[in-house]
Amino acid sequence: MSLFTLRRATPSDMPDVAALNRHVRRTCLPYLPDLHTPEEDLAFFREHVFPTSEVWLAHAEERLIGFAGARLDWLDHLYVDPAWHGCGVGQALLAAVKEDRPELNLWTFQDNAQARRFYERHGFCLIATTDGSANEERMPDAHYRWTRDQPL
Repeated sequence: MSLFTLRRATPSDMPDVAALNRHVRRTCLPYLPDLHTPEEDLAFFREHVFPTSEVWLAHAEERLIGFAGARLDWLDHLYVDPAWHGCGVGQALLAAVKEDRPELNLWTFQDNAQARRFYERHGFCLIATTDGSANEERMPDAHYRWTRDQPL
């Protein structure tokens, strides 16, 4: 693998972000229901993510390999192309999002053991678990929180 670079997203990045989101969810989370079309995914990023969130991108070999989206003290999205797992992309994106925040919360699916291990390795603590009745996938999830001043 070659090196990757990080940069802030622009509106022109939305189609690539939506496509990578779909690819990672289908590849890494095959147990999730496929509730939206690619067009609906794009509309979601256009209407809900890009207007309200700080979105960071990771690029390598002139293509998008990862992205993170955060608003206020919530990390809403962190997706890395599976071909780049274990190469530091997720860690770099997470560090960019954490940089100016004293606290960060997130939700991940309880079945997503890889993500849970990743967040726990990076200082996130489990706050609560739910039965999933409040998310659109209806899958049990877990709330994690990181704070800058928490003991390791």
